[in-house]
Amino acid sequence: MTPFPQSFPATRLRRLRQAPWIRALTAEHVLTPADLVWSIVVHDGPEARIPVESMPGNDRLSVDEAARAASRASELGIPAIAIFPNISPTLKDETGSEALNPDGLVPRAIQAMKAAAPEVGVICDVALDPFTSHGHDGVIDDNGYVLNDATSELLVAQAVLQARSGADVVAPSDMMDGRIGAIREALEDEGFVNTMILSYAAKYASGFYGPYRDAIGSATALKGDKQTYQQSPANTDEALREVAMDIEEGADMVMVKPGLPYLDIVRRVSETFAIPTLAFQVSGEYAQIMAASERGWIDGERVMMETLMSFKRAGAAGIITYFAERAAEKLQ
Repeated sequence: MTPFPQSFPATRLRRLRQAPWIRALTAEHVLTPADLVWSIVVHDGPEARIPVESMPGNDRLSVDEAARAASRASELGIPAIAIFPNISPTLKDETGSEALNPDGLVPRAIQAMKAAAPEVGVICDVALDPFTSHGHDGVIDDNGYVLNDATSELLVAQAVLQARSGADVVAPSDMMDGRIGAIREALEDEGFVNTMILSYAAKYASGFYGPYRDAIGSATALKGDKQTYQQSPANTDEALREVAMDIEEGADMVMVKPGLPYLDIVRRVSETFAIPTLAFQVSGEYAQIMAASERGWIDGERVMMETLMSFKRAGAAGIITYFAERAAEKLQ
């Protein structure tokens, strides 16, 4: 209900749409490069860039290229980069032990990126699925069930290693119960009191992750699905319970993933908790836009910007997206 009656012709809403200057002046929401987090995948091979077939226009980057991406982010005003690893299948095992290698791909990428652009935040995924031979986010038992507490112990060690390597933010994406509190306690004990935790607090069991699994090399390895630990797409109240628990345990920021199909969750979380809430425009969302654009079915650049604005309108403080570089260039 409006606060007072509005009727035509006294009110002509098109007056405020008639020219670019007035549309800009009266815009309720503004998108800037500072709203974006650039999602990249790093790999441990010799190639500088390896195209991801299911994500047109997106490449896996070498460590050197990741460092260049950090410098590029600084130039464009993108405040942070979220990194995800693609490692050799020969390094994967049942428990994802390579995630704890201090000389592994992720520590090397963090160090190279911080050396190239120390002013750009580095956000690290805390999860075992890029490192496990079975493609799940944790340790599994003989029945294929992901064990919560045994997995959390490894996630704690992984998060501490990332902090020690120079990560600004650790971002647990595994959806194990209690892992935020365990990671926060370990970071405090190790002296990393300023290392931030971005919790994937409302991460749904979604079909939109397929291209990402291609990008990190877990698609063919994954046995079964992740519905025993990721949230059901049918639930919204459960998301609020997850967020409340993670805030209580020490999360500094929270995330909703995927993005566009869950804008209602972004709105509920941001309004309920008044905590920085990020949305992840995931690989499947990116791939849909790019594929339709390549076929001439949509104006890809326009849809890219429209979707990014939708996250701001829903209440997101920031958007993790594979479009970050392209969007920031357009915004400049």
